[in-house]
Amino acid sequence: MKPRVRFAPSPTGYLHVGAARTALYNYLFAHHNGGSFILRSDDTDRVRSTDEFQEGILEHLRWLGLDWNEGFARGGPHGSYRQSDRYDRYREVTRELAKNGHAYYSFATPEQLDGFKQAARAAGTSPAYNGSLEPSSDEAAERVAAGEPAVVRFKVPRPGATEFDDVVRGDMRFDHIQVDDFIILRSDGTPTYHLASTVDDVDYGITHVIRGEDLLSSTPKHILLTLAMGGEPATYAHLSLLMGPDGKKLSKRHGDTAMAAYREAGYLPEALNNYLALLGWNIGDDETIASLDEMVERFDLSTVSKNPAVFDPKKLEWMNGVYIREMDDAAFVERTLPLIEEDVARTLTPEERERYAALVPLVKERTKLLPEVQSQSRFLFAPIDEYDEKAWSKVMAVEEGPVALDGALAALEDLDPWTTDAIDAALRRMLEQEGLSAGKGLQPIRVAITGSMVSPPLFESLELLGRDETLERIRRALATLS
Repeated sequence: MKPRVRFAPSPTGYLHVGAARTALYNYLFAHHNGGSFILRSDDTDRVRSTDEFQEGILEHLRWLGLDWNEGFARGGPHGSYRQSDRYDRYREVTRELAKNGHAYYSFATPEQLDGFKQAARAAGTSPAYNGSLEPSSDEAAERVAAGEPAVVRFKVPRPGATEFDDVVRGDMRFDHIQVDDFIILRSDGTPTYHLASTVDDVDYGITHVIRGEDLLSSTPKHILLTLAMGGEPATYAHLSLLMGPDGKKLSKRHGDTAMAAYREAGYLPEALNNYLALLGWNIGDDETIASLDEMVERFDLSTVSKNPAVFDPKKLEWMNGVYIREMDDAAFVERTLPLIEEDVARTLTPEERERYAALVPLVKERTKLLPEVQSQSRFLFAPIDEYDEKAWSKVMAVEEGPVALDGALAALEDLDPWTTDAIDAALRRMLEQEGLSAGKGLQPIRVAITGSMVSPPLFESLELLGRDETLERIRRALATLS
């Protein structure tokens, strides 16, 4: 049987980087083995689930290129793939479980359950609830028939144990004495996560469940439910949680955790996929860069590490820079041109677009995040409204500043042709004549034409800016100095 895996996010928040890694591993496993990657919407939390969060999850999965074969928003043989549309099915399963002795109506109050646990601890026995506070089955049936609210609990078989081979974590064993008779249906008729998730996995024919280790303790419950339904338990693989550089569980204190924030910051989906894949899996000997197709070809779930993986934004930024530098110039223009036009608040003319395309090889090498092209390219398309204060005081408001600008004006005023090589030669002659170092003599020119000391290579920038605009900006800087 070809594998069927699922990614089942709850639309109660934005797609988290940890969830994105889980989706990626499911995708890689399914495609490597010729199986199906299914998207399910676990939207039973009526209060916190929103359409906005749901659309955000879909949008970012598509942005990452993790398209699904069937499921929510795509369709397939199992309806809408939304748990909120399957309440009747969950209640049907609950009735069957109760009828067959695998579940029972529970009337135990929170106070009674707390007393049970305290007494168990005092006696040195397991505090896992075992149904001992419940009335007889006949009395329970009468109370339910009379309209008294009750939850439905799964009856964990005791004595016994659930054992399974976790693909990532190895042999696992859970003694049933430590497992509560857990709630599967609330008193209002809504399913718990344990019931809804397991029923869906059985109904959808899920063969492998790849998810975070925070759900490891739920696995014996899901296996017991599956068996009680007459189903075949899936193969489980529990991924380690992501940690921050300080070794603590990744959270907002480490920075952004939502995929949306990384997209807006200028990360490429290719780089994010590549980096997330490395958080627990080795692409190959001494290899770190691989496309999604290459990762599909090489992925082996059994080689995923059970050790915690550290999410380091600095390493991700480095990898993003690698992908940007390897990007085709035309693709780089296509991705960044909207950022340039947003920055200057207008549409570039055809001539300006050609100038930007000529600048791209210079800025691409210095870019780690896409929005950085705005500050590097702005001088070509917008006047210098103000100068960077630190740059001005460091290289302009000093003795060499006006000397360098006067010398540049004289060297460039009648220069012909206006090419990078000619500009280079003319300005280096000026430096020699004025007795200026490159730093003292060229940085004032850079600040005059770009507003700061950070820009693409100077001589190429002057060629693209053009003679008239270059001379005008140098004159304006000189006037500001005086």
